[in-house]
Amino acid sequence: YDNRSRSLAAARTAERIAEATERLLATGPVASVTLQAIAHGAGVTAQTVLRHMGSRDGCLDSVRKRVAARVEAERGHSPPGDVDAALAGLLAHYEADGRLVLNLLSQEASDAFARDAIEQGRAYHRAWVVTCFGADLASSDRRPAVDALVAATDLTVWKLLRLDLGRSAPETAAVVARLVR
Repeated sequence: YDNRSRSLAAARTAERIAEATERLLATGPVASVTLQAIAHGAGVTAQTVLRHMGSRDGCLDSVRKRVAARVEAERGHSPPGDVDAALAGLLAHYEADGRLVLNLLSQEASDAFARDAIEQGRAYHRAWVVTCFGADLASSDRRPAVDALVAATDLTVWKLLRLDLGRSAPETAAVVARLVR
């Protein structure tokens, strides 16, 4: 009996379950993210999913935490006023998680999980704009300027450029930088 290897195996199983849940959330309706679908995607039984995550909501919560940690790693460390660093982190986040967020965005009117995730994302994005660019904004015009930067750096701008118009990542970065500046 080796407790360490057992703990590692359990952690790997929990990771596979979280990855399977995230894949399902990125590609289909939230309603189709069932325990059985998660289990199938992770190569385990539904009982194993329950043992590791407690419930379907536990699986969804694990994805929320994973994505939030990635967003913070990609976007949370650019120094205020460093436009290039801020946009690099933002666009890295969109490249990694943009399709997932777009899928949730398409369901925000009909699904509580999607709505909550999108509302949290919007609040994070606005706070990020204020943190990254706030010092450069005149206090008298702050709200309209923040609104303009929120719009210029919105996921839908990335979607338009990258997915709809087929622009490369560098081309997209150049356009977003132009909008921000």
